[in-house]
Amino acid sequence: MKKIAISDMTLKEMSKTAQLSFKEKIEIAKLIDRLNLSVIEISPISNAKIDTILIKTISTCVKNSVIALPVNLTEEGVDEAWEAVKGAKKPRLQVVVPMSAVQMEYICRKKPAKVLEMIDVLVKKAAAVCEDVEFVATDATRSEPEFLRKAIECAISGGAKTITICDTAGEMITDEFTKFITELYSDIPDLKDVRVGINASDELNMGTATVLSAVKIGVDEIKTASCNSTLPSMESVLKIIRARGDTIGVTTDVGVTEFQRAAKQISWICEGKNEHTPYSAASASASDGGDSFSLSEYTDMKTVLDAVASLGYDLSEEDAERVYEEFKRTASKKQISPRELDAIVASAAMQVPQTYKLVSFVINSGNIISSTANVLLEKDGKQLSGVCIGDGPIDAAFLAIEQIVGHHYELDDFQIQSVTEGREAIGSAVVKLRSGAKVYSGNGISTDIIGASIRAYVSALNKIVYEEA
Repeated sequence: MKKIAISDMTLKEMSKTAQLSFKEKIEIAKLIDRLNLSVIEISPISNAKIDTILIKTISTCVKNSVIALPVNLTEEGVDEAWEAVKGAKKPRLQVVVPMSAVQMEYICRKKPAKVLEMIDVLVKKAAAVCEDVEFVATDATRSEPEFLRKAIECAISGGAKTITICDTAGEMITDEFTKFITELYSDIPDLKDVRVGINASDELNMGTATVLSAVKIGVDEIKTASCNSTLPSMESVLKIIRARGDTIGVTTDVGVTEFQRAAKQISWICEGKNEHTPYSAASASASDGGDSFSLSEYTDMKTVLDAVASLGYDLSEEDAERVYEEFKRTASKKQISPRELDAIVASAAMQVPQTYKLVSFVINSGNIISSTANVLLEKDGKQLSGVCIGDGPIDAAFLAIEQIVGHHYELDDFQIQSVTEGREAIGSAVVKLRSGAKVYSGNGISTDIIGASIRAYVSALNKIVYEEA
């Protein structure tokens, strides 16, 4: 019984139609990984700063599946993609190239001979850094047969371990596509030595039947999606394998019941994301100085972001979306003041990789002794200690951190507040550090307000280090 590999393209497909937040993308990746799917595909890097953080975060969270990342079609694109995905337990680089003449001209702006040269360079460069390289021949069913054969041979000789053939337009019926793949096996003997995958559009509602028929003739990997896609539905593929897997000689580790539970969660995350809802008109606007304003749930996104800018923040597009989502949730209960908007930015804005991690801290303080702090941070696997005396326990802790990093940052603002009520209330701290002309905000939450303050400082510090690196 042959075990078929399933490559899930939900995240890649949803990026075309839905405005998923950073957190939602990570949650979907975790859900897919728990199903033991072979591959999770993500979109290529378009914004180096934002996308790299997302990819690195997903790579850390995913434990079972291969993380497949397309490279942008330059040598620099290979380096950029590898830097982002190399931390994954099972990284894969994809060289995705159109095969039809029209698409080559439109996407690559190259003639066939130059496209072959590009494939050779990029696959070899990818294979030099990553053991798992996939060559994806998009629009293959509308290509010139001789060119397609040369492109696949070039990719295999360059080191590609997986060759994926795509019926991007979804024009072929099941028998035609099966015959197409069979002829490729016949014309290219080396295909038998690599993993062969297929991507068949469900444009004619025949995608599921097409991919499973291809499996019967030797295909190893099929591409599906969990929701909102023109690809074969993963649910329908799994149902057929469960019902007729013995007949077609294939099996999978993924159970239909487990998938249905995960699919409901994914569908809930994606629900309503495909329709653009215009933002309501502003009921208030920020003052020029940002010192006094009140924003309501009816304030539109532009006004909110203008207010954020007036506080000294320079947000990325991803951060702006996350901040506005959190703003709407909070503003549905109360008017938002400048200080509350500060806290929203600090808690909602995208977190960066942790250059410094808090290991422990010891604080000694009282009304007859000077406050001292012993803070232990970790950087690159090494533990660094700082001990300082300060004007109070929090000041001592901040000075100890400055001693560790060897740099003083101006404390632009510091806020502490109770998030919950009662004796075991959770405290939230916001620390704003100024580096040059920019302000970086960090948020920390803990039942110990000193611990929350230290975590907030480290959070802001990590943003400075990442930005300036």
